[in-house]
Formats: sequence, C-alpha cells, structure tokens
Amino acid sequence: MDSRITVERAQRLRQLHAEYKPLVLPTVWDVWSARTAASLGFPALTIGSHPLADSRGADDHEGQTFEEVLAAVRPIIAAVDVPVSVDLEAGYGHKPADLIAGLIEVGGAGLNLEDTVHSDGGRVRSTEEHASYIGG
Repeated sequence: MDSRITVERAQRLRQLHAEYKPLVLPTVWDVWSARTAASLGFPALTIGSHPLADSRGADDHEGQTFEEVLAAVRPIIAAVDVPVSVDLEAGYGHKPADLIAGLIEVGGAGLNLEDTVHSDGGRVRSTEEHASYIGG
C-alpha cells in the first residue's frame, strides 16, 4: 500500500480516538466482514487475533507467525478506505519496532499488543515490563 495512504489513515485513527469517547471499532477477520462493517459507516476497524486465526484454521494465542498474520491482513486492509488497527497478540517474539515496520508495510493504521505472553505459558507481563517492552 502507498505509504502516504498509510500515514493518512494512521493520522485519521489518531483523530478518531480524540473525537470519540470511546471509539468503537468493529472486529473484522476477512475482506467480506471488513467491507460490510465499513459500508455500515464505521469510521475505523480492527482485525482481532482470535477471529483472524479461526478464519484461517489456526489457533489464537500466536498460533500463526507474524509473517502469516501480515499476509492475511494485507488484503483486508486494502479492501477498505478506513483505518484498520490490528491485534498483534503479544508480539510474536518480535520487537515493537519490527512489528510497526511490518504493519506499516501492509497498510495498518494502528495496533494493540497484549500483556499476556503466550510463548511463556500465558503469563501476564507486569505494568513495568509491558511498558518497557512497548517502549523498547
């Protein structure tokens, strides 16, 4: 996707978060659900890890690789004209900067990172550990 469009969508998502209290993002998992939600007037969408995994026959809790997730979300993001945020689970063992770079490459406008570390028995990161991970 054109990087200018990605930047515009990210800026729009930031603006929507400021305008709406709360901003409701319907969860989508494929092109059909994304187009349907966008056609109903939602100004932004989110791709949830669980529905995406289920739609692909994979397990949630990082049952897909980051590369597989990027390949799966690319056509979903490209199918709509609204910002799309992506649930990137606990980061798939990648650094946040690498997650952001990959997401930008496929046109993602936002992301969320869970504090549950699935690769480490499902433990929950402390507030300090999670802040350090995200800030890293």
